[in-house]
Amino acid sequence: MAQKILLINPFGIGDVLFTTPVIKAIKENNPKNFLGYWCNERVKPILENNHYIDKIFALSRGDLKKIFKKSKFKGIKSFLKLFFEIKKEGFDAAVDFSLDHRYGLFSKLLGIKKRIGFDYKNRGRFLTEKIKIEGYKDKHIVEYYLDILRYLDIPRPTNPNLNLFILPEDKIWADNFLRQHNIKDNDLLIGIAPCGGASWGRNAYLKHWPKERFVELCKKILDNYSAKILLFADIEEKETVDYIQKMLDNRAINLAGRLSLLEYLCLLSKVNILITNDSGNIHMANALGIKTISIFGPVDEKVYGPYPESKNHIVIKKDLPCRPCYKNFKIPECKYDLNCLKGISVEEVYLAVKNLLKG
Repeated sequence: MAQKILLINPFGIGDVLFTTPVIKAIKENNPKNFLGYWCNERVKPILENNHYIDKIFALSRGDLKKIFKKSKFKGIKSFLKLFFEIKKEGFDAAVDFSLDHRYGLFSKLLGIKKRIGFDYKNRGRFLTEKIKIEGYKDKHIVEYYLDILRYLDIPRPTNPNLNLFILPEDKIWADNFLRQHNIKDNDLLIGIAPCGGASWGRNAYLKHWPKERFVELCKKILDNYSAKILLFADIEEKETVDYIQKMLDNRAINLAGRLSLLEYLCLLSKVNILITNDSGNIHMANALGIKTISIFGPVDEKVYGPYPESKNHIVIKKDLPCRPCYKNFKIPECKYDLNCLKGISVEEVYLAVKNLLKG
């Protein structure tokens, strides 16, 4: 029997991509299932072309808070519009990835009878089906998410992968863009994302390999390969990318703040390798079938790293007694001058580049 199921995830890009194997499993189990997805505005382009999803509700609690700050009237209006848009769909079940009791309460008020999710610190008190967790550890988040399928009587997929879809016309835009920048189809194209980790806010720098190392790495690649480099970053990260471009004597294309998320995805789909800090960039590239080299510091790569593990995804890390120190969604003050990141040499990352290009 077909069901109408609402998936709830207000988090960032990587976390939303971690739910895509669940989405696919639900839809493939019964193509007549109607799937709604409630996310934040920023990640909407990640889901828009996903043919397993029937309707997107892109307005999270965080988005509503921003609207309320500007205008209480607009905030109330937006909230009510969202509430009634979801309610009119008449969902049978909600799969709540939020770890926030307010989403469970919202689902209950919507009249959704079956509410499945994680009970972290008693935040699942409005759920009808609760999975008790103390945090994510020892296995990848995707594996935690797939555990939810049993509450929907849906078999676990045998070879789950992250999913991300780009339309043919958008790929044509990327081809034209690269042509305008004198990049040919057979050029070796390396993507560099030297920042990232926006979901950590002002603590994002705790995930960043030093920008000076990225400069050295890019120089090494340019000196040894006939490669073109694209520097990817948000507008807030422009200062770092401007520095890297300057140190490279403008031998890289600086795209900081120049692309929408969809445009970024289109160009990302064209690179041969993406080199990035621990961030959503890894998971977007992975979902697009792009090889990655990811640099991990405080975060456990077994939980938040590339999924599934593959020779096409190399994680660079330092096995120090203090790492991973990010646990139960908290990051302590570092007493070791970020040695987990600063201890990673340019040579280590460059060797990973060589290995991926061989393969």
